[in-house]
Amino acid sequence: MRRLAALVLLCSLVLAPGVRGGAAPAQTATGIALDAPWKVAVYELARTKFKHPAWGWQHSERDYRLALEVAQGDHLTVDTDVLFAAAFLHDMAAFPPYEKKGMEHGDRAAETSEAVLRDAGFPMQKFPAVQAAERGHMYYSNAGSIPEAIALHDADSLDFLGSIGALRILALTGEAKPDATGAVKTLRGFVKDIPPRLITNTAKKLGAQRVAELTTILDRLQAETYDGAAT
Repeated sequence: MRRLAALVLLCSLVLAPGVRGGAAPAQTATGIALDAPWKVAVYELARTKFKHPAWGWQHSERDYRLALEVAQGDHLTVDTDVLFAAAFLHDMAAFPPYEKKGMEHGDRAAETSEAVLRDAGFPMQKFPAVQAAERGHMYYSNAGSIPEAIALHDADSLDFLGSIGALRILALTGEAKPDATGAVKTLRGFVKDIPPRLITNTAKKLGAQRVAELTTILDRLQAETYDGAAT
């Protein structure tokens, strides 16, 4: 009788909808642990709604991992809950229904992420730190003194440099643009404008490497387009 009961229990587990291919993922595409139900919910939102080659969910994955690298390199103590929430929601204002014309997207994220995180079950006592990180994430923004905001600011800045920076901005060219001249000009501006705004020593080192890489790409483009005449 005990064996029969055990067998019935095993069969019910195997055939249960939540177990048969419907279980929540244990980690993100790049291996970030989804170790809380609210992270699963936020990640699901990002994967299904935030789709864009320059600032979609993939950018958030990179930002989170880079922010951890920056924090560890500079011995910053960061709350990974805060960092995860801010990394995956900082660009949410670029997507409907969260966008708001005329409002800085970091500020808008700080405004609209509250309901999303509350509904997901995020520990809301940590939300002010999330807001600070969202507001200060752009390279031209003031990151303030909160460690998570500093780490995300530098990570987001680094993602505009290197090969990935070139990919992101060139992806914005699209069919509607007559050429890639504007994208190249933007990338040249990043090479000049972003490094002085990096805060941590780790980001400055990584930034120097990425600037060199991006400069090489841009110089090759300049040569291969006959000194830019056929970009």
